[in-house]
Amino acid sequence: MCVGDDMVWLGNLLAPENLLALLGVVTTVGVLSYERLFPGRKRIGFRVQMDTVIDDGRQDEGPLHQRLRMLENHPDLSGASLVLLRIENDGFRGIDAADYITAPDENHGLTATFPGRTVRDVAVTEPSHLSLLRYLPRGSTEESPGLVWSGAEVSIPRVPLNRGDHFKLLVLLTGPGEGRDPGIDGRLREGRIRNNEKFRRPSNRMLGLILSLFLVMVAQPFFFNRFQDRPLPAGCAGGRLTVVGSTAFQPVMARLAAAYRENCRDAPHITVNAQGSGAGISTLLDRGGAAGGGFAPYLALSDGPAQSRDPHLTGRLVAVSVFALVVNEDVPLTGIRLADLRKLYTGGITDWRRLRTATGAPGPGLRVTLVGRDGASGTRNVFEDRLLGGATEPPRTSGADDCATRIRRYQGITRCEQSSTDRLLRAVADTPGAIGYADLDSAERYAAAGRLRLLALDGEQPSIKAVAERGYPFREPEYAYTYGTAPANSLTSKFLDSMTGDTGQTIMERGGHLPCSVPENLEACHAARSDGR
Repeated sequence: MCVGDDMVWLGNLLAPENLLALLGVVTTVGVLSYERLFPGRKRIGFRVQMDTVIDDGRQDEGPLHQRLRMLENHPDLSGASLVLLRIENDGFRGIDAADYITAPDENHGLTATFPGRTVRDVAVTEPSHLSLLRYLPRGSTEESPGLVWSGAEVSIPRVPLNRGDHFKLLVLLTGPGEGRDPGIDGRLREGRIRNNEKFRRPSNRMLGLILSLFLVMVAQPFFFNRFQDRPLPAGCAGGRLTVVGSTAFQPVMARLAAAYRENCRDAPHITVNAQGSGAGISTLLDRGGAAGGGFAPYLALSDGPAQSRDPHLTGRLVAVSVFALVVNEDVPLTGIRLADLRKLYTGGITDWRRLRTATGAPGPGLRVTLVGRDGASGTRNVFEDRLLGGATEPPRTSGADDCATRIRRYQGITRCEQSSTDRLLRAVADTPGAIGYADLDSAERYAAAGRLRLLALDGEQPSIKAVAERGYPFREPEYAYTYGTAPANSLTSKFLDSMTGDTGQTIMERGGHLPCSVPENLEACHAARSDGR
């Protein structure tokens, strides 16, 4: 056999199915070997092969009272019984006379006990050492070993037994018994004595063997699935991908990534690390440049077109994101006019009393606090372009993370900034009189907690339907950018394709975004892109 054949043979032997078979064989042999060999041991076993009444003292011959009737001419044996005991060496080592552990002046090695009965006579059958198993009369003073019985016990001498040797005792008894079986007592060096009748039932080790084999069978499908080379489902690719960019689109991207991993049996490793649209584009350009001409496994989501004009950026329109205005729950307004909103951000209105509620009553006497995003935020750019007419938000008047410290400096305006969507929404919820903005999905989640409310804009509630059918203005096309063109079979390319499939469309819609891969949404997507920045 050549070396190549040896390697093929070894490869076949180590195949998963052969390893399972080998495990089963090793488990079986191991348990059975332990069952028989582990004691390494000397072992005497015994069995009660017969225990029957000779005469129960009754005269009726009914079927329930039939008995073996031996020696029925001996009236003093009324209720007598015969017991046939088989005593054997069923271990794997021979037993010498010195292996029996008894008192130094004791010639006998084993004791047969018959609870509740009296021994009348004993006969030996199939003896391996007849000289040792001879009868000693009751009261004999002979010191040589032999069978001696008294009461319910028969003393058995130290009989040497080679492997497989055995002898039988036929014992004549009288008495009703105590409902307990006959037994053999004694001790062996490096061994034990056991009732073989009990071992006809499965031992704990045998039950363990059966359980082990069952577990092997149960584990087999998992074992094969784990180690067999199965092709990934269509549309799947392994590897790593990092998604950066828009915090407004982060919840949807996290759900899309989880759905893709589940469909692809966890083969891909996708990390969603939202930093804001501008920061995400910067990260993508840095990683792409560091790749030295190779493709960087990064995907950047941007609210609106990327501000950078780097020629390496390749964008794809994936959705139209819907945004909403939110106010603290202490502000009882349900809607606001676009003209009044602009006054809030130019200092024309600094107190909610200047605005009217749906019932016509003035708003509460609370100072207006504007909670906005930092300059790298795509959501802030959308807000400024779509609702402020291109004007920028006023400068912040307190620490970037401190909306509670309200210092009126710029035309009576109080404003703070937050670095993410969640931080902005928490600040609005925690600050009386605060107003802010966020993607619709995130805003609705916070509103459901009862700490803030969404505002209608010029009578139009924020929704996907309002964008698709009535041109709700607070919206923005969402772009997915790569550094160069993603290779066709790469994880980046496959994941982008999955975003436009049925599952991706459903996840986007549930997240408050209008998927642009749906034919009936194309008009709204083109409209959002054409009037975008």
